[in-house]
Amino acid sequence: MSASHEDTLAEHEDGMEEQEGEEDDDEGVEMEAEEGENGDGDKKVYVPGIEPLQPGEQLEMDQSAYRMYHECQTGAPCLSFDVLTDSNGDDRKDFPLSMLLCAGTQADTAMANRLLVMRMHNLHGTQKGKEEEEDSSDEDSDEEEEEDADKKPQMELAMMPHFGAINRVRVTRCGDQTLAAVWSEKGQVEIFDLRPQLEAVHSSAAMTAFMRQQKEAAALFSFSGHMTEGYAIDWSPVVPGRLVSGDCKKNIHVWEPQEGGASWRIDQRPFSSHSKSVEDLQWSPTEATVFASCSVDQSIRVWDIRAPPNSMLSANQAHESDINVISWNRTEPFLLSGGDDGFLKVWDLRQFKTGRPVANFKQHSAPITSVEWNPADSSVFAASGADDVVSLWDLSVESCDAGVKAEGVKDLPPQLLFLHQGQSEIKEIHWHPQIPGVLISTALSGFNVFRTISV
Repeated sequence: MSASHEDTLAEHEDGMEEQEGEEDDDEGVEMEAEEGENGDGDKKVYVPGIEPLQPGEQLEMDQSAYRMYHECQTGAPCLSFDVLTDSNGDDRKDFPLSMLLCAGTQADTAMANRLLVMRMHNLHGTQKGKEEEEDSSDEDSDEEEEEDADKKPQMELAMMPHFGAINRVRVTRCGDQTLAAVWSEKGQVEIFDLRPQLEAVHSSAAMTAFMRQQKEAAALFSFSGHMTEGYAIDWSPVVPGRLVSGDCKKNIHVWEPQEGGASWRIDQRPFSSHSKSVEDLQWSPTEATVFASCSVDQSIRVWDIRAPPNSMLSANQAHESDINVISWNRTEPFLLSGGDDGFLKVWDLRQFKTGRPVANFKQHSAPITSVEWNPADSSVFAASGADDVVSLWDLSVESCDAGVKAEGVKDLPPQLLFLHQGQSEIKEIHWHPQIPGVLISTALSGFNVFRTISV
């Protein structure tokens, strides 16, 4: 794949809402391309951080690097979101695709915030390129316009008023309930039942009834014991309804669900080995009582809730600055971390006490904002940074497997598969657990939903 510096993505119109008045630079770099493969000598690969754009140069998205690409906006930007599992089955690959997301906004005023459920559907693959369009005959144009209209993506939004910006949202299934755990700036962790919103995005009649209410929904349960706001929160994938939350004053609390599904018991004695703000938490995907945390104090810790209040394993200088995010591999004993230093590090929990990562990458030029292992491929992960780049990596790639690379990318790590751009201030990314290779990202400029040719 090659990318030219000829123009912006003004012609790309498969977003769920038009992005008029903006000139975002969108570009994907697939790292295994051969130099000059498109036969256009004026085009070249652009790699963020290696060579700055020259005056008058702009990026053009090469749609051939994507199997699918869509963009949308929800009004106020969303700091955080999560993917809801649905009843459409796993390992879905056939277009059109559909998905459910839950997100929380960061509006200009506290009263204007929303907790929202999105249903995106009729998501088709990437449209054919510009050159193919120019080759199309006039007789085919009307038929193609009708076909394009049929392929227009659709989105339904069920928005619930929420006082205060939402720092992070995580969802889970607990019996017949779909629950959202919400950390907000008002210093509370709240649990919401999403059934009304889910009904609304699937039924026009239910949406009409939902819209009539439009009042701030009462939380199913709330906890004010943190005494300050926070960001770190995670549902256990092993024990339905078990939750862990951490705050900006270093305290971590574990929530145990009670019978009836509407209340939780929270031990007032916090897990407290960190010395500064807890930034992210991750439950073990296989051990019911074990979770990991990362902190501004530059440490990563592993805890067992049967042995409070101190951590059982720790890497005290895991990064040279704040550690923002971690992700626990679903099938391998690996933790992935990202920090303000821009480093991505992979930790083998069997060697955790050594304090040395088994892999260490520095491709991003700004703090890492989100990391996540691919749920279907234990060697693949994605990361986003404050440099407005989403990177895709594959640890199984060795130097000898790298193949022929385009000019300008020969010195990059062979494990780097793809660089995606086009958003400003990317905050969070998630793989879709039921649709292989599909990645969703949220940023100040809205959402991107895409799948690259590399995964």
